[in-house]
Amino acid sequence: MKQLVRASYILCLLFTVGCASTGAKSPEDKRQAVLAMKNEVLNDLYQHKPGAQAHVENAPGYAVFSNANINVVLASFGGGYGVAHDNGTGAYTYMKMGEVGVGPGFGVKDFRIIFVFNTEGSMSRFIKYGWNIGVQADAAAKAGDKGAALGGEATIENTTVYQLTESGLALQATIKGTKFWKDEDLNQPSFTPAN
Repeated sequence: MKQLVRASYILCLLFTVGCASTGAKSPEDKRQAVLAMKNEVLNDLYQHKPGAQAHVENAPGYAVFSNANINVVLASFGGGYGVAHDNGTGAYTYMKMGEVGVGPGFGVKDFRIIFVFNTEGSMSRFIKYGWNIGVQADAAAKAGDKGAALGGEATIENTTVYQLTESGLALQATIKGTKFWKDEDLNQPSFTPAN
C-alpha cells in the first residue's frame, strides 16, 4: 500500500509540475513570461500591502512564484514556476516548484507566493539548495488601532513569505510539502533580462 501511495504521489507531482507552465515555447519566451508574472504579482502585492514594496526593494533579494493547486478529496497536488532576484547584483535565477499535501478538500486553487529574503544567507541557501518545506506557516498582524487581522504573511528562516490568491492577500500564508528548485533549462549564463 505504501508503494502505491508513493507511486501516486510521484506521478501526480510530475503531472502537476508539467501542467503548471508558462505556456511559452522557447526558453527566451519562457523567461519573459516568468518576468511578466513576477511584475504582475509584485504589483498586486503592493496594492494589497503597500508597506511590502519597501521591504522587497530594501531586502537582499526576493523570489516570486505562481502555483496551481488541485485538491482531490484527501490529497492535494500542485506545481508552478518562478524567479528569484538578487537585489545586490541584479541576477535572476529561474525556478520551479511542486507540492503534495494531505487533507480534506476538493477543487483547484491558484495562488502566488512571494519570498522576501531578510539576509543574504537565506537568499543564497534558497537559490542554491531550494526549499523542501513540510510544515504549515500561519501569521496574522494587527492593522492599526482597529484590531483587525491581516493575514497572508509569515516569517520562516529569515525569510518573509506573502501569499496572494485571486481575491487578494490570503488569510494565511501556507507552505506545506513544497519543494523549490532551479530550472536548469532557463538558467543559461548568456541571458540578460530586459527588466
